[in-house]
Amino acid sequence: MEYFDGKNGSDVINVGYQDGRYIYKFFKRIFDFVASFLGLVILSPLFLVVAIAIKIEDPRGPIFYSQMRLGKRQEPFKMYKFRSMVVGADDRLKELLADNEVDGAMFKMKDDPRVTGIGQFIRKYSIDELPQLLNVLLGEMSLVGPRPPLPREVKDYTSYDKQRLSVKPGCTGLWQITGRNDVGFHDMVELDLSYINRRSFSFDLYVLFKTVIVFVKPNGAY
Repeated sequence: MEYFDGKNGSDVINVGYQDGRYIYKFFKRIFDFVASFLGLVILSPLFLVVAIAIKIEDPRGPIFYSQMRLGKRQEPFKMYKFRSMVVGADDRLKELLADNEVDGAMFKMKDDPRVTGIGQFIRKYSIDELPQLLNVLLGEMSLVGPRPPLPREVKDYTSYDKQRLSVKPGCTGLWQITGRNDVGFHDMVELDLSYINRRSFSFDLYVLFKTVIVFVKPNGAY
């Protein structure tokens, strides 16, 4: 069996074992499909309200924002969000890199000047992430799993960090329910690897339950 290893942490993924587990992955996919479909239908009124709010604030800008991310085994796909930043925000990133507030291959800034007024609200309650239900429906993401990174971030990954790319990425995970933006990159990797080693259908339900609590009472999202 193949293993990834590294000196930067304690969790090591048994790739051969994770590539198996067919029954778990089968039922996980069925649950993802049904839950994401129902979520898109039930939340459609909220989608409409958010879309109108975004357009009122910036009539010329798009409602949705898509960004290339890397999924399982670094497979690229477009991840969808409600637009929470000004148009052209990606082009301004280089100007802000010196103000990065987290360590490692990830950028976070609490008072990011690119975030719009409505963007601050939908980010606080993670509403901007809801369009990713479409990614789940299409099979590109799962409801629970490691967050999909940007290609430029993966360039700075060690072989140890890349273990988090051994499974399908998710909309939520241990990182999101454990402080989110208050957690640094290396701690995020450890949380992701801990999830991968412990994942089960019951554990996924636990993470989803905790995510609902975080949705109602935010704990570090910005």
